Amino acid sequence: MDESDALLAALHRTAEPDAARAVEHLLRHGRDEDLARINAVRLAAEAGLDDEPVIAALLHGARLGLVEMTWNVLCPSCGGVFEAPRSLRGVRQGSYHCAFCALDSEPVLDDTVEVTFTVSPRVRRIRAHDPDGLDVWDYHRQVFFGSGVAFPEPETFAALAQRALVESVALKPGDRMILSLQVGPEALIVLDPVTHAAHGIAVEGEPTRERQDLALVFDTRAASGRDTVQPGALRLALDNRSDGRVLPTIFRVGPELDALLGGRQPYLTAKRLLSNQTFRDLYRTDTLDIDQRLKILSLTFLFTDLKGSTELYARVGDLVAYDLVRAHFRILHEIVAAEGGAVVKTIGDAVMATFPAPHQGVAAALGMRAAMQRLNRERGADDLVLKIGLHEGPCLAVSLNDRQDYFGQTVNVAARVQQLATAGGIFATESVLCHEEAARHLAARQVTARAELRSLRGIGEPVPVYEFT
Repeated sequence: MDESDALLAALHRTAEPDAARAVEHLLRHGRDEDLARINAVRLAAEAGLDDEPVIAALLHGARLGLVEMTWNVLCPSCGGVFEAPRSLRGVRQGSYHCAFCALDSEPVLDDTVEVTFTVSPRVRRIRAHDPDGLDVWDYHRQVFFGSGVAFPEPETFAALAQRALVESVALKPGDRMILSLQVGPEALIVLDPVTHAAHGIAVEGEPTRERQDLALVFDTRAASGRDTVQPGALRLALDNRSDGRVLPTIFRVGPELDALLGGRQPYLTAKRLLSNQTFRDLYRTDTLDIDQRLKILSLTFLFTDLKGSTELYARVGDLVAYDLVRAHFRILHEIVAAEGGAVVKTIGDAVMATFPAPHQGVAAALGMRAAMQRLNRERGADDLVLKIGLHEGPCLAVSLNDRQDYFGQTVNVAARVQQLATAGGIFATESVLCHEEAARHLAARQVTARAELRSLRGIGEPVPVYEFT
């Protein structure tokens, strides 16, 4: 048994069987381009599996060394990758500039930081392990763009590429080249996917017979620029002053380029991974730096508290109460994970959990209440009664007490809503209930939500709070 066989055997011992088989099949038989940036959501869809076990299998694979996990900071417009650190610690809080789109943006964990996986060279070497050996199109598809860009099928891609591409060259450090182009009416853009430099060339005016000259220099900066020329002959000088190979590529700006690069598909976002129970279990302290603050535009928080736990200890004794509380925690953890969320922390007998979307939090809350009712029926007692609160909104991902946590008013409101809940009650804010899938989930289970204006400590105006009945 070689090293990769041993690692794959270990994966099958830790991951869900069907998900482990899907990952192994991809690693053994997938094309190089499929293994450069593995999209967990796409892999699950192609295997006909739920996302969560496939994500968990890839996370276990990363821990074992079968794959390498990267956090790709994306341009929100084109889906290009600004940088791809191995940890979320490597994501800068400041703005990034996309020269291709002429756009500045800050990283947002909801949709502009994705998580992908690359097969380890210990398992199998692919061309992307040596990016200087990739041709221009493979570099664009496997390195420059993220896994959320859906390229056309090979035949369609080839036809579109032929019409959209004017010229492409590879320049080693110190190389210079002059291209003679005949410029027509279409605007052009010169993109180097290595340095992320881009230069727009507008074409205006009457055709000219005079030679036009334009010089572009590529260094380590993601430089952007723009020039205007007339239709006619253009001599384009390209100068590589960077420390590595560059791939200046000249595109016609138009519908062919849009069709070539404009497709999108679902991908694993940083927000979703931070609310994944397997990730939190495996990467407890290796997520954010102590001074790092990264934005999340929408996250759903669920808080629970166990009513009368002090009286429970007094009534049944410490040993029995301790076992009951542990069983309650185990059940809540399982429900949170099953609904695609993660337990952030426990505080006494309370739980704080997060979910990427409100409907997942709603499903978990209803599942928790039902599970406690079943457990009480089995015991012939009524000792385990939860109070649950839900709220959705923006927050900051931070590091507190050596673990990844969340900060902001959304967290505070969610905790206050839980404090309003009565025994066995589930209370939620309007931001949860106005979510379409959450409303559908409640309707399908014939659960109604009764609204009442309530005052929350620390919040100025009363807010609508809904009780599930």
